[in-house]
Amino acid sequence: MFLARIKRVLVGQPLSNEMIEELKIPRWKALPLMSSDALSSTAYATEEILIALMTFSLLALSWSMPVAIAIVILLAIVTISFRQTIEVYPGGGSAYVVAKENLGHGAGLLTGAALLIDYVLTVAVSVAAGMANIDSALPAIQGHRELICAVVIIAIMMLNLRGNRESGVMLALPSYFFIGSFLLLLGAGSYNLLTGKTLPAAPLLHETYPEIPLFLLLRSFSSGCAALAGVESIADGVTRFKEPRIRNAKSTLFWMTAILAVFFIGLTVLAHVLGITPKPNETVISQLARAVFGKTGLYYLFQGLTALILFTAANTAYQGFPRLCSMLARDRYLPRQLASVGDRLVFSNGIVGLSLLAIFLIIFFEGDVHRLIPLYAIGVFLSFTLSQTGMVLHHWRERGTRWIRSLSIHGAGAVTTLTVLLVIASTKFTHGAWMVIAAMPPLFYLFTRIHHHYLAVGAELSLERESPPNRLPKVKHTVIVPISGIHRGVIEALRYAVSISDDVRACYVEIDPSATERIQSEWMKWAHEIPFVILKSPYRSVLRPMLEYIDDVAQSKNEEIITIVIPEFVTSKWRYSLLHNQTALLIRTALLFKRNRVVTSVRYHLKS
Repeated sequence: MFLARIKRVLVGQPLSNEMIEELKIPRWKALPLMSSDALSSTAYATEEILIALMTFSLLALSWSMPVAIAIVILLAIVTISFRQTIEVYPGGGSAYVVAKENLGHGAGLLTGAALLIDYVLTVAVSVAAGMANIDSALPAIQGHRELICAVVIIAIMMLNLRGNRESGVMLALPSYFFIGSFLLLLGAGSYNLLTGKTLPAAPLLHETYPEIPLFLLLRSFSSGCAALAGVESIADGVTRFKEPRIRNAKSTLFWMTAILAVFFIGLTVLAHVLGITPKPNETVISQLARAVFGKTGLYYLFQGLTALILFTAANTAYQGFPRLCSMLARDRYLPRQLASVGDRLVFSNGIVGLSLLAIFLIIFFEGDVHRLIPLYAIGVFLSFTLSQTGMVLHHWRERGTRWIRSLSIHGAGAVTTLTVLLVIASTKFTHGAWMVIAAMPPLFYLFTRIHHHYLAVGAELSLERESPPNRLPKVKHTVIVPISGIHRGVIEALRYAVSISDDVRACYVEIDPSATERIQSEWMKWAHEIPFVILKSPYRSVLRPMLEYIDDVAQSKNEEIITIVIPEFVTSKWRYSLLHNQTALLIRTALLFKRNRVVTSVRYHLKS
């Protein structure tokens, strides 16, 4: 009861199934909640492009604009493809569902593994990037990065455990504030350049670009592709929209893409023209805000809002990860507990699991965004590629209205994302992408083993090949009652035991011979008709003699079932139970994997 009260305070009161429809979200709330991951990527995507180019020379930074334009073109292709997916899968076009239904279970599991890894990385990268922006404004807290990141993840977890109603408005407001502040940054920066208040450090357009290695150019492109992380969230979560959900989802996807493209190009242009370069202890977006606003209150407000949107971006994964786990669990590829909706109408087990994995990554990589980013885009573009390929096969088989147009769109998307995937895998392999690639086969194997287990259990428990009996036969069984003394709880257990079997025997493990004599005397007063067996224990072990005796009875009686009735007393307050030994728990645990052993507890509840 105490733990239940704590849960109610932290999580809230249970919600009924009828309230599911009330939790559907309109477009104004869906845009910040489901787009925060994509929109917030502008805070680090441009910086990752610049870092890759700077490894060659400062002159190579002029390539940042062409690279950013190429990424925006890729964004447009992917967005158009997902708009088609929303029409075909109004129930939620998760890449896992699309790949499984059109390419087979193997492709679906590979997609699922990629997405699960990507969701965990989304939380870790977003929170670490938010912390990096706080560090830039307040360098004094840099030594506590991992701890603060873990606290932020736990706070987001608790908010999501409370459900969509509580998290909706609280997580929507920071996104709108960030959009407003980012527009102010771009507007003020452009105004300063146009009026001459700020002198440009580099021209907007270059007549010629320096020659740099193609491999380096591809690496900068692959680094900037982190801007596309989270684009699929709207297609995955169509069912969360209010009706008309298809139109609302497509409209939200359009606005998300438009805002992301403007922010990404605008930030890259300003960073290039103002001559901003990456620094070890300050983010590019912090340098840009400082150049535009100065060290004023607006600068600190902008940094705070940037951190908030990045923290909010982690919430996108909290919608996708538990839902994907639920799909995999319903298909019997993950433990069934992950398929269950909690009393707040959210997948609580998936939310907690995601938080623990993200905290582990934060600690392992010391909250360093630049070490996490190389792991990030592999899962994104693998799922994109398999999803688009699945849609190509879907349109080829169905050949519905305008199927050639739809097939062409998804075909272009599949080829484009596959090309980007190969670029990312080759250019970032030694920078950490190998970890993600190496993690997918074990995850795939784990899925298949779990599935095999559930199939085997189902086959063994199935009654399909059995003939139903006229009546269920009774089972004759021996009942053993372990006791440690004579008290009201033991008497209640004995009364229950004689009501279910004619062969009841009590057993007592002798530790102190003088206590045995006293218990024998009491036994003759209260239960003399029941056999009383004394088990010697020269090594003072209670559990081993008890288990050996149960096995001996099972062998000598040759019965189907041996029932062990354990007398227990329950204290009035949970904390008082800590003052008593847990022998009953040890016996139940020891017999858990023993065949044909039925363990029953008869509890006597103390009043005081």
